Formats: sequence, structure tokens, C-alpha cells
Amino acid sequence: MIVVTRLNQTRFALNPDLIERIQASPDTTIVLVDAATFVVTETMDEVIAKITRYRAGVLAAAANWSGDISHADDAEAVH
Repeated sequence: MIVVTRLNQTRFALNPDLIERIQASPDTTIVLVDAATFVVTETMDEVIAKITRYRAGVLAAAANWSGDISHADDAEAVH
């Protein structure tokens, strides 16, 4: 989830996988795949940077994840 700020300064978390598009005209508007629309104080570049950091964090966590015993059994079955 990324945290963004509404124009009234309330913050909320948003699932970046549901973002369809981001517009800047002049306020930054985030449109989700279900047509929900949010106007936020962050610039379009800031929102994109938050999404990039979020996705990089997910990839880094996955790369560092050692798995559990059930996944180890699956790996042995492949070899």
C-alpha cells in the first residue's frame, strides 16, 4: 500500500495495483480500475515514486524470503 494525502490533509492508504491512471490537471487525480477517483496533494511524480518504492520493497522482500518447510519440499521434488 502507498500512503497519499487528500486535499483536506487526511491521509489514506491505496493499493497501487488498482491504479488505472494518474492525471495532473493541475491537481493530481488518481483513477482506479473501478472508476473511483481521488484528488491528492502529492504531485504525479511523487505518486509514481511511491509506487516504485512500494514495488521495489515487494521484490526485495521476496528475494530475501527463505520460505517455509512446505516450499522446501516442493523444491526437492523438482530436483
